[in-house]
Amino acid sequence: MSLTQQQINENKQRFIELFNTCVKREGADKIIDYLVNKSDFFTAPASTRFHGAFDGGLALHSLNVYDCLKDYLERQRVKEQYKLAYSDESIVICSLLHDICKANVYVRGTRNVKNDQGVWETVPTYFFEDKLPYGHGEKSVYMITGFMRLTREEAFAIRYHMGFSGNEDSNNVGKAFEMFPLAFALSTADMEATYFVEKD
Repeated sequence: MSLTQQQINENKQRFIELFNTCVKREGADKIIDYLVNKSDFFTAPASTRFHGAFDGGLALHSLNVYDCLKDYLERQRVKEQYKLAYSDESIVICSLLHDICKANVYVRGTRNVKNDQGVWETVPTYFFEDKLPYGHGEKSVYMITGFMRLTREEAFAIRYHMGFSGNEDSNNVGKAFEMFPLAFALSTADMEATYFVEKD
């Protein structure tokens, strides 16, 4: 899959409008300035070879996670039985910024692969080169808090959004999900976006 320049621009516009409409805390403008003017966030891929491995994949994935998280939190059981309720501000912050750690870490390159005829050919790809190797979820929290404060639940949600598929101690993941249900909800939304919405 690939995105046209128009789709990339539309995703960028939707992201910024959502963020500016919902996030009112001090420092929010500085995050947008960083994303727009000091990073490749809106043109970066979401991964090197898996989901969103194309220009604009990171912003698209972030928006997909937002849509999935909103849908999850609107479910009748989630609202009435689990009693989960979060502000639009928290939902936007957690979903749109959970992978901010992926800004400025992908480098364009090429690799050799065999085509359908068994002939080697050179194809474009991305390589992961992290100049601030601070982990994944924890790096996103670290980056965000350099601009604005997070609530404790927002910080834990972003930190543990990889859930049990990350490199974290599984006991810590379970405790985080139990203590901060937004962490479970964000992880669920991230997995849904990755494995269903972005399946191809």
